[in-house]
Amino acid sequence: MNYYSTNGTAPMASLRKAVVKGLAEDRGLYMPERINKLPKAFFDHLHEMSFRDIAYNVAYSFFGEDVDGDSLQDLVFETLSFDCPVVKVKDNIYALELFHGPTLAFKDVGARFMARLLQYMLRGEQSVNVLVATSGDTGSAVANGFLGVEGIHVYVLYPKGKVSPIQECQFTTLGQNITAIEVDGVFDDCQRLVKSAFMDEELNRHMKLTSANSINVARFLPQAFYYFNAAARISQLSPLSSQLVMCVPSGNFGNICAALFGHEMGLPVSRFIAANNANDVFYNYLQTGRYEPKPSKQTLANAMDVGDPSNFARIINLYSENGKLSEEETHRRITSLISGATYSDEQIKETMRKCYAETGYILDPHGACGYRALEEQLQPGEVGVFCETAHPAKFKEKVDDILGIDIEIPERLAAFMRGTKQSVAMSKQFEDFKKYLMAQ
Repeated sequence: MNYYSTNGTAPMASLRKAVVKGLAEDRGLYMPERINKLPKAFFDHLHEMSFRDIAYNVAYSFFGEDVDGDSLQDLVFETLSFDCPVVKVKDNIYALELFHGPTLAFKDVGARFMARLLQYMLRGEQSVNVLVATSGDTGSAVANGFLGVEGIHVYVLYPKGKVSPIQECQFTTLGQNITAIEVDGVFDDCQRLVKSAFMDEELNRHMKLTSANSINVARFLPQAFYYFNAAARISQLSPLSSQLVMCVPSGNFGNICAALFGHEMGLPVSRFIAANNANDVFYNYLQTGRYEPKPSKQTLANAMDVGDPSNFARIINLYSENGKLSEEETHRRITSLISGATYSDEQIKETMRKCYAETGYILDPHGACGYRALEEQLQPGEVGVFCETAHPAKFKEKVDDILGIDIEIPERLAAFMRGTKQSVAMSKQFEDFKKYLMAQ
């Protein structure tokens, strides 16, 4: 399958080019030329299938033309060495727990799949350098997904003082083929440095670059796996699954974008909710039809602190049919399927306390946005599933303080915390970043 750019001027790309380059020459994001519908037989047997088998069928629809079946099955099965269970929180509200992977965050799925697909694509070729900007969990998921992978070096850019101490430990203590770069700025500055690096011809002559952010098709598309798995599990848990509402805490919008691609493939979800923290750019777009990026605000749900979400371009492209429809018709199509929510830090804290008191379930600050949106927006006859995107222990200081508890730190996290921090201090100026990379 070929991939085109959301900006419309770059040449079509193969899957290999889209994965290795990450970003198109015109700075657009790659989109598959078509989204294949999954066959009726798949949905007829969905509830009987294992997570790995469901994921293989979804992966084959995306990548089956470019990766042989046995290799693709190996990629999927190795990626999914853990479950993403659906857990009942209260009547008609369920958590899709995406924190059972190596770094206890949802991005383990996409990062592990991308690492394996990239290695498959680059067999016997020169080494590649992965640049990834992180506002929290992406860095740890990508770093651990690629750790020790031969021929690949990862540079993780993160905003100084704006990720949790535990998150920081997960990618600054690894060494080997992982370099952590501590940027004196915010996440949007980190993302800008990554995008600028891809566009710099001299730098790209010096080293082969790609991205593992959700701008990369190999990172965000596999995230559709667990939405299909959630639909299968909820059909076993609830008789109302035909009116399934999926609520996704959203920052850079790669996660909900994967769900929307799944919906185009036939994912049985009636509608979606994008739950934001105080960074409400998408929420405002839903209300007004105008997309107005602005500087990100630092919040309790730090992984969602994004003021100009990259994957908004993919959502617009998807529902405008690659620019064929007007802005008004595109907005109408989006708002008919997706609603929004935005919450302050105080509302997030209030939700965490209320949920814990009523159900005993411990939400992390990001999942709290999703849970609250379902509580407020579910209609009679609907069942809601929200993504619990990270283990609450990753935000131990905040969660303990808000709930008045002493949450246990899983051994996987504790092991990271015993490591020694290794990072490179960097300004937010691209010339400084370029100079550093040119010296590598």
